[in-house]
Amino acid sequence: MRKHLVVALAYDRLCTFEFGCTVELFALDRPELEVDWYAFAVCAVEAGPIRAAGGITVQAPYAPELLEQADTIVIPGWRDADETPPEPLLAMIRAAHQRGARLCSICSGVFVLAAAGVLDGQRATTHWRYADKLAQRYPRIAVEPDQLYVDNGQVITAAGSAAGLDMLLHVVRRDYGARIGNLVAQRLVVAPHREGGQAQFLPRPMAHDERGRLSRLMDWLRAHPAQPHTIKSMAEQAAMSPRTLQRQFQEATGLGPVEWLIHERLAIAKDLLEAPGIPLALVAERAGFGSEESLRHHFRRLAATTPGAYRRQFANTV
Repeated sequence: MRKHLVVALAYDRLCTFEFGCTVELFALDRPELEVDWYAFAVCAVEAGPIRAAGGITVQAPYAPELLEQADTIVIPGWRDADETPPEPLLAMIRAAHQRGARLCSICSGVFVLAAAGVLDGQRATTHWRYADKLAQRYPRIAVEPDQLYVDNGQVITAAGSAAGLDMLLHVVRRDYGARIGNLVAQRLVVAPHREGGQAQFLPRPMAHDERGRLSRLMDWLRAHPAQPHTIKSMAEQAAMSPRTLQRQFQEATGLGPVEWLIHERLAIAKDLLEAPGIPLALVAERAGFGSEESLRHHFRRLAATTPGAYRRQFANTV
């Protein structure tokens, strides 16, 4: 079987950071992972020269026809949210979508997917600066401006530039499981998964002392997932009132503290399930779910699968 082919688009006035994130995630050899890693290529969607941000020029080795073979296509930010992408590019995006290719956009790259019509009736996100424009121009898209990324299955959209890393790591986790995603994140020296959304990055006043307390609380909860936690006990640990804790969590992550903790426990459970030989009851205990029934319930609710199915797909048998 051939490798999963990831193709990044290149065009004049290329967004260098988003493009670089895509290259970093998919183009590097990763023999230490001991998995069949992606094949990667860069495709020029228009005639050169391809000028990129920062004064550099990019020479892409492949023509647009390569998109016909791509399993995943990444649009690393479109050059101008007010410029309609050329129709030949939109036609290729529609054709790729129709044959089942996965489509990913970073930041303003969502405007290419929107113009192609592949986001009609679906949820999407983009940089908070572009969210209103996207919603007004494409009313058939359910724009979620607070999200770091939105995964619709075949189409995945990311918010501002750095959120592209969050989305691309999510793609790796989806394809190879949490253990491999964590290893790639370690090599990048970034968090394997950032909770919450763009709301925490909007330009508004922030109580720095409370933000510090919240951050310390999150670290402490991650280190002690198996302990019983309530709103009251978490508020006491953070030296906040329960009301302040609720508000700070909602502003920082888009989730209440209890739901955030459940997401963290689920991530821990996924890591444990990828290690062979750990009984399901022990996974539930260490992750803080308490019982197998609770673990299964939240797995179905948040991961749309079961712990057993996840283990069969992603358990490390090496």
